[in-house]
Amino acid sequence: MFDQFTELAKRAVVASQDAALSLGHDFIGTEHILLGLAQTAGTAGEVLREHGVDLAQTRQKVVRLLEESGASATGGQAAKDALASIGIDVAEIQRRADDTFGPGAFTFPRPAYTPHAKTALELTLREAAALGQQRIDTEHILLGLVAEGEGLALAVLTALDVDPAALRASVLNRVTPQAS
Repeated sequence: MFDQFTELAKRAVVASQDAALSLGHDFIGTEHILLGLAQTAGTAGEVLREHGVDLAQTRQKVVRLLEESGASATGGQAAKDALASIGIDVAEIQRRADDTFGPGAFTFPRPAYTPHAKTALELTLREAAALGQQRIDTEHILLGLVAEGEGLALAVLTALDVDPAALRASVLNRVTPQAS
């Protein structure tokens, strides 16, 4: 799926994974994708900043809304505990991987995408196709997030007083050829 993504779009996706891991989440939700876009250059990042989306404030809202929803930042402790119960020491595997391949080469557990995040990424492909574009860029990811309509990213935007429809209009205004 990600082979159609531009390098910038891939960086935004990686940034969303990093955001999930840095928050201690063993899942990647739409809120993490929003954080990834907010810290990436490109059309999506520019539009978000124009609408007042600040990375630090967005991160605070994500943490608060996730805590309110009962989502815990376990860092995948349940999976680590399950492996420990059968004699597998994840910390030792991490240490050996870091020694052999460099720091950060091994991350466990790998965060999985939530159903809303998967839908948003699927809609990303549709948004690009609807615009007649072959490559997926950050603006398409933002359009997919907005089109998904139910993920926590929209609750975060609402908490920041950002109108998702206005975001969509701003993106389309930038990427749709204007009639002369």
